[in-house]
Amino acid sequence: MANAIYKVPTPKNEPCLHYAPGSVERANVKSALKAMRAKKVDIPMVINGQDVYTKSKGKLHPPHDLKHTLGTYSKGSKSHVKSAIAAALSAKEKWAKTPWQDRAAIFLKAADIITGPWRAKMNAATMLAQSKNIWQAEIDAVCEFADFLRFNAHYMTQIYSQQPESSPTVWNRLEYRPLEGFVFAITPFNFTAISGNLPAAPALLGNTVVWKCADSQIYSAHMVMEVFKEAGLPAGVINLIYVDGPKAGDVVFSHPDFAGLHFTGSTGVFQKLWKLIGQNIHLYKSYPRIVGETGGKDFIFVHPSANCDQVSTAIVRGAFEYQGQKCSAASRAYIPASLWPKVKKSIVKDIKSLKLGPVEDFRNFVNAVIDEKSYDNIASYIAHAKKAKDAKILIGGKCSKKKGYFIEPTVIVVTDPKYKSMCEEIFGPVITIYVYPDKDVEKLIPIIDSTSPYSLTGSIFAKDRYVIESLTYALRNAAGNFYINDKPTGAVVGQQPFGGARGSGTNDKAGSILNLYRWISPRTIKENFVAPTDYRYPFLEKA
Repeated sequence: MANAIYKVPTPKNEPCLHYAPGSVERANVKSALKAMRAKKVDIPMVINGQDVYTKSKGKLHPPHDLKHTLGTYSKGSKSHVKSAIAAALSAKEKWAKTPWQDRAAIFLKAADIITGPWRAKMNAATMLAQSKNIWQAEIDAVCEFADFLRFNAHYMTQIYSQQPESSPTVWNRLEYRPLEGFVFAITPFNFTAISGNLPAAPALLGNTVVWKCADSQIYSAHMVMEVFKEAGLPAGVINLIYVDGPKAGDVVFSHPDFAGLHFTGSTGVFQKLWKLIGQNIHLYKSYPRIVGETGGKDFIFVHPSANCDQVSTAIVRGAFEYQGQKCSAASRAYIPASLWPKVKKSIVKDIKSLKLGPVEDFRNFVNAVIDEKSYDNIASYIAHAKKAKDAKILIGGKCSKKKGYFIEPTVIVVTDPKYKSMCEEIFGPVITIYVYPDKDVEKLIPIIDSTSPYSLTGSIFAKDRYVIESLTYALRNAAGNFYINDKPTGAVVGQQPFGGARGSGTNDKAGSILNLYRWISPRTIKENFVAPTDYRYPFLEKA
């Protein structure tokens, strides 16, 4: 029986390896890619610690190489959702009773597995499944994922150490219970780190989880589950299913023990789920926690005092890294006319130098978008711009899905700040630029703030400190993650906790202590060492 108050290892952000030619890490990933491409896998669901296969199969292809088959996965049904919920509820009592340090040890071990012996495999899986180049995979599947696990363990101890004051003869204590019921985690295709963190964060706090990942991320999600198993996660704590969304929702959101939703995905889906939860509120034992990070229409605003080279680099990196398939990707920019010629020249030069192709060639900066539905949607915005009178394609615009879902990095320049692609989320390698008269700086601020329903990320570029201070205040509600003289992407766990408000989500800040508070239900315990033996108070005494 443990009788010490343990201190978890102080978390530090995992350094990114650079995969330069001739490096050991580069050779390791190349080898992993070759081996994983050569082996066709049949991926099961994982329910109550058991691999669950079905006769109904879906195929897995790299988005950049549609003729190649990585393997198949087992499609589930409503019965599998019910089994996963039953497993989570069955495992709950024992898991909730497990000492916090033992729960922490599992996820800390998982972080060391990811950054150690499984580093190359984690990167290769994400590169193949989600068409990420090695740098984007390293940032995501290794470094950010490990950071989530390590910092969450640290934050958990901070929460548990917060205790109330006590008065004479009384000892007050605060117990941080997990939620009563199970948590449903729905994860997106674009970040392996998010797919791991959404089920892991509630589980760390003693909750048990049913996890549904995006179909296009199953290959690397299965790898995440294998890491958790390797780290010693008990059966039933996290259950991974591959079930059609509406079918899964029918079961989960009508279950009396549904206790919380941890979601990253589209704003439309999140709003539908919230509405469904509200309609079913009378069914639940408790009010479910709803945590969601959704869409964005992220901006770069350039003041006339800005550095042009910094601006052009931020646009190219912010808009086109991982094909713009980040919730935080730069999607609209406002550039003053006085700086536009220089910024334009630099942007065009940089984009012409970007190489487009499969992830196996490390020279490629841009790879494929995730699937045909996404490809068609992005291509429709480009087609619209080609026909519009108030828009012009500055560079890019070519699309092809013969070999994979490839779309050139595309810059649209518009004359109307409310043009279609300035307002609507595209989620692809497209940025729209509005060139404004320098004298209209002040007029532009309310336009930036009101152009879209989102409020996720945004950045400003300026040298004048008064301008920076003024813009930071004026745009205080326009972005949950706000950047000064930097691109609006690349939030780091523990440094820039991530999340936005308005149509971008509940702003519960993944990568901070704030998110973990959502997965606990505190209980106050008061113990009186010398309890009263007479009901009478002094004020009742005769004067």
